[in-house]
Amino acid sequence: MADRYQEQLQKDALFLCSDQHVDTELLDKLVLQLNRIYPQILTDREAQKFRNLSVPAVTRLAELLSYLQEKGEEACHEFYRALHLHNEDLYLSLPTRVSRREAPELSGSNPKVFYRDRCVFNDRGPLFFLCCFSIALGLALIHYHKEGKIVTDSVFSCTVLELGQHAKHILLSYSKNGCKMD
Repeated sequence: MADRYQEQLQKDALFLCSDQHVDTELLDKLVLQLNRIYPQILTDREAQKFRNLSVPAVTRLAELLSYLQEKGEEACHEFYRALHLHNEDLYLSLPTRVSRREAPELSGSNPKVFYRDRCVFNDRGPLFFLCCFSIALGLALIHYHKEGKIVTDSVFSCTVLELGQHAKHILLSYSKNGCKMD
């Protein structure tokens, strides 16, 4: 199961505070995001404290991170959202994000693969879909042709030509022989 946001922030705090990953401009954006969008997390007075330019950015960042950890799970989650919004590269390079991408989950599947598999309905591609659709359309045309509901034979012939070679022969033999497809 995934770490809680407070635990993640505790692990990522050292990375964020080291090597000037978060500059003054990004810190101001994060503080303003938390203050304007979520005033219950960061009030105006607290935001002014974390935006005080007389204090070095690293110190303000460390204080902000410890404040958010004390504030709770929702505050840490909103910090991650703001960081993702304002600096996606930094967000994706956080140690907890990198380890999550590289390490498979407990169930044995990688989150990237799971996401990709969830979005793909089959692995055969669009050509397979078009072939299946064409065959279904051809079978529907044969069915309606037998009932006298199709307008002309030219429509039927043109539709059959669009299908594959094997389907063409099968459909034409059904139409010539008058076989029922029940």
